[in-house]
Amino acid sequence: MTGDHQTLALVLFSVFVAVTLGITTWVSRNRRGSAEEFYAGGRLFSPLENGFAIAGDYMSAASFLGISGLIALYGYDGMLYSVGFLVAWLVVLLLVAELVRNCGRFTLADVVAARMAERPVRIAAGTSSVAVSVLYLVAQMVGAGSLVALLLGGTSEAARSWTVIGVGALMVIYVSLGGMRATTWIQIVKAVLLMAGTIALTVLVLLRFHGDVNDLLSSAAERSGHGLDFLAPGLRYGGDWTARLDFISLGVALVLGTAGLPHILSRFYTVPTARAARRSVVWSIGLIGSFYLMTIVLGFGAAALIGPDEVRASNASGNTAVPLLALDLGGGAGSTGGTVLFAIVAAVAFATILAVVAGITLASSASVAHDLYASLRRRHAKQYSEVTVARIAAAGIGAAAIGLGLLARDLNVAFLVGLAFAVAASANLPVLLYSLFWRKFTTRGAVWSVYGGLIPAVLLVLVSPVVSGSPEALFPGVDFHLFPLQNPGVVSIPLGFLAGWFGTVTSTEPPDEARHAEAEVRALTGAGAV
Repeated sequence: MTGDHQTLALVLFSVFVAVTLGITTWVSRNRRGSAEEFYAGGRLFSPLENGFAIAGDYMSAASFLGISGLIALYGYDGMLYSVGFLVAWLVVLLLVAELVRNCGRFTLADVVAARMAERPVRIAAGTSSVAVSVLYLVAQMVGAGSLVALLLGGTSEAARSWTVIGVGALMVIYVSLGGMRATTWIQIVKAVLLMAGTIALTVLVLLRFHGDVNDLLSSAAERSGHGLDFLAPGLRYGGDWTARLDFISLGVALVLGTAGLPHILSRFYTVPTARAARRSVVWSIGLIGSFYLMTIVLGFGAAALIGPDEVRASNASGNTAVPLLALDLGGGAGSTGGTVLFAIVAAVAFATILAVVAGITLASSASVAHDLYASLRRRHAKQYSEVTVARIAAAGIGAAAIGLGLLARDLNVAFLVGLAFAVAASANLPVLLYSLFWRKFTTRGAVWSVYGGLIPAVLLVLVSPVVSGSPEALFPGVDFHLFPLQNPGVVSIPLGFLAGWFGTVTSTEPPDEARHAEAEVRALTGAGAV
């Protein structure tokens, strides 16, 4: 890493931070301070703006760097991640976008509580939302610590630690001062930067091969050392039955988990109508789909131009494939073009991390204030406004994320993201779908559905090879693993649905037909929606 790389990357980082802090300061001076303003940005965003913001929320550093790196290392098997992340949005578009916008106000718990006893449902859904958000947040913080420190040339423990602390402090400032309005504009800026950078790199890769995609794939296969097997399934997940089942588990979690991610669901409340929510998803699918198609080109481009061996030598999990590709496309190490392109990729990666952690922090602080605090506070105790509690929660969650990010800095980032998706699909998706579509669903079923997915998902991870029993485990020196898979989704997701069904059919509480009918009319027509 040369001094030119570091200096230019630092300048670009500073420009982005200055712009986003300027947006936050401007928004904080012009907001009304209401809960609707803080949680939903006043519901004033257009479908196009919200579509860019959703895309910015979803296209994380794991997507930009991680998927391209996996394709560079494993070819076809790495490409399947792109497919899983994209197909998930069809579930969101067809099943939840409009209905969630009509039924809720700010959080997932609003949708469920529309026809259930509020207190137990809000506590369960709020707890699950915070758990998912913190897991997702820790993944981004770990990525920030290792990735940004590496791009800046500092691989020491101190450099990584200060990077995590700096990112955590910035996200607390964004959320506490600007709320949803500032977070949304940061997401939009980040989405524009990420799409522009990805398009530029994709065009340069295709120009290098004169637009011949077949030549690109052939070169990647030849340089990979695996020949045509690099372009066929099985290089990463073609081993024993455990590896294949683990991939199925991860795929199910990725496809179903998006519809249960709190920071994605909260974006549907920032537009004025359900129709606008659906149009937002259509815009985001276009952006996200084109982005993931380009990551395929970047991944195979890195395999063809850099080679899997060099990518793996730089970073064992392939996270540096895109920066190395940018360096090569710009003219190689020491060239002005290479330095500029490398620094731009570094700045875009940094913008990606900042924007995603801001969105997740806002969603989790909203769950703490709007669901947990509102349900647990005593009637005669001193009452603080929800917005005040949300700001305090943002600071607390930021501090917790910094601490966990420092403790977990050697964990695999992709695993943490996959775990967050698995927990979201296990705990949040069953209760959401049952609430929207099952007439006989009861409060007990809702609570059991959340805990019946959340608890098994966490327990199965604790007794999996990720924690013990393998060289890459958290505790490699001991072995108490009982569950063979790294991702619990294939077991915990059905358990969440089963627990919701069993809790409902064994409940002595009769289903409230009137409230269900009211919620159904509201979900389908928008009558009475906020």
